[in-house]
Amino acid sequence: MEIFGRPLPMLMSQLLLGLVNGSFYAMLSLGLAVIFGLLNVINFAHGALYMMGAFLAWIGMTYFGLSYWSMLVLAPLIVGLLGVVIEKTMLRWLYKLDHLYGLLLTFGLTLLIEGAFRSFYGVSGQPFETPEALQGATDLGFMVMPNYRAWVVLASMVVCLGTWFVIEKTKLGAYLRAGTENPKLVEAFGVNVPLMVTLTYGFGVALAGFAGVLAASIQQVTPLMGANLIIVVFAVVVIGGMGSILGSIVTGLALGVIEGLTKVFYPEFANTVVFLVMVIILLLRPAGLFGKEK
Repeated sequence: MEIFGRPLPMLMSQLLLGLVNGSFYAMLSLGLAVIFGLLNVINFAHGALYMMGAFLAWIGMTYFGLSYWSMLVLAPLIVGLLGVVIEKTMLRWLYKLDHLYGLLLTFGLTLLIEGAFRSFYGVSGQPFETPEALQGATDLGFMVMPNYRAWVVLASMVVCLGTWFVIEKTKLGAYLRAGTENPKLVEAFGVNVPLMVTLTYGFGVALAGFAGVLAASIQQVTPLMGANLIIVVFAVVVIGGMGSILGSIVTGLALGVIEGLTKVFYPEFANTVVFLVMVIILLLRPAGLFGKEK
């Protein structure tokens, strides 16, 4: 069976690949949106912390004999704790300054983190074994679906939708949003706003660490694995609307699918289609698809 002159299995495999890439875009842009929307900081270090999550998982499994499932929890926690340290020692002094200062600081942190891992492990990729329970593939009739890629899509969707629900539909999320707009009023209700802000940044970067662990079995674990990806993720955030939680999730998945299908019909254009979409959206709606016009 063919669709638009292309075999159905080819289209479906590229659609799955697009969903996998879109899942990483969604999780990483979600973390950026949480941090920018609630802390007003452009976190350029997100790609380096994504890489750190993958490396921590590899180190835990290679040198300490820990399981993939253990590192799926431990690596994001460690990255999140590092985020707490970064926020308490560096970022909190920049909240009242221009966005450029936070961008420059996190860009400097990116160079430091990537340089440290490069000095220890070089630039060659490290092998990362897929967990036994997720090896193999499932024959769906119209395509063969790798089990690990299906797990990546499922896990990322659960995390993304869970994050959206907590921030948009719960009392905790209401406190977080109110704490960024009027911290003194929220403190009057007995809420520790500085601690809340610190934990928010830690959670945002923990999402990057979680995405890094998921990506480790698909991509090669290298110190530069987040360098190119972060540019696309920033484009996703801009298209969805800076600070928009739902926009990051929907746009990340949609652009992953568009990118995957472009590889079928016009492969030479696949690496630039995201940026073309960004230009078109900014011309038509400068605040992004889900952003609020000022």
